[in-house]
Amino acid sequence: MSRRERIRKMLLVEPGTPAGLAQRDPAWNGGDEFGQLSEKKLKSTAWTGGKEFEQLSAPRLKAVAKETLKRGVEELSDAQELLWASDTFALLVVFQALDAAGKDSTIEHVMSGVNPQGVHVVSFRQPSSEELDHDFLWRISRALPERGRIGIFNRSHYEEVVALKVHPEWLKGQQLPPGKRGKQFWRTRYEDINAFERHLDRSGTKIVKFFLHVSKEEQKRRFIARLDTPGKEWKFKASDVAERAHWDEYMQAFEDAITATSTAWAPWYVIPADHKPVMQAIVARVLVESIGGLGLSWPQVSDKDRIANANAREWLEAEDE
Repeated sequence: MSRRERIRKMLLVEPGTPAGLAQRDPAWNGGDEFGQLSEKKLKSTAWTGGKEFEQLSAPRLKAVAKETLKRGVEELSDAQELLWASDTFALLVVFQALDAAGKDSTIEHVMSGVNPQGVHVVSFRQPSSEELDHDFLWRISRALPERGRIGIFNRSHYEEVVALKVHPEWLKGQQLPPGKRGKQFWRTRYEDINAFERHLDRSGTKIVKFFLHVSKEEQKRRFIARLDTPGKEWKFKASDVAERAHWDEYMQAFEDAITATSTAWAPWYVIPADHKPVMQAIVARVLVESIGGLGLSWPQVSDKDRIANANAREWLEAEDE
């Protein structure tokens, strides 16, 4: 197994195993897997981290990670073009995280080199009255990407088993049929999500899910930075601090949801989020490899079209004569 495969496997939540969020370090930037690598080798890999990175200054770490991200963005652009041309599969990318983990900036930077025609980003907010009159997956189905495109969900149907589990009182607004809202209720929702995602996978929509794992200390630092920065203060809401008081409950809800819904057809990756450039480089690499794993090829040109193309070439070349 290559070094890159070992790191990806470490970030992947294997189906049927606990997510283990409490044991995962949000500040991790590569770990021992990259120990003893020269800087030349570090530059040649799409992953970042390790003992040598730990010895780099913060500015140098950021610079190397950004260079790695740049290569990943270029490769993702090529992969997305092939996905578009083949018009066989769609890729659905799900981002979940606590506030200030970096969902918006990750989408912005990772997708910066992709043709906008081939990407659609949806940010799910509080459900509308129309959406509440349907099942919780209805609005998700309406936002799915078509074949050849990448769909990105900034938050998703997982809010229904995370935020609502932390705030079960919000369920009252969903006009659900009578029944208990205990462990079996949430277990049923996990089953519905797995069945829904299995259907999508069988229909050609491949799914990759990222939990951006930020530490409580880093979240606090970013909140204060928003308050201190005129161009970012608008992103801060006092309610963010109120939700922060439920930190342990949110982490347990994510632990339960990720453990129950990381499957072979829709895997979860827990990405350390305290170092944004490293996080973004890893996300880009996983996406490139996810598209690469689809076995896509460029559309074949028929013999009839080749003849027509040859005639068109003759006409074009004759224009200069």
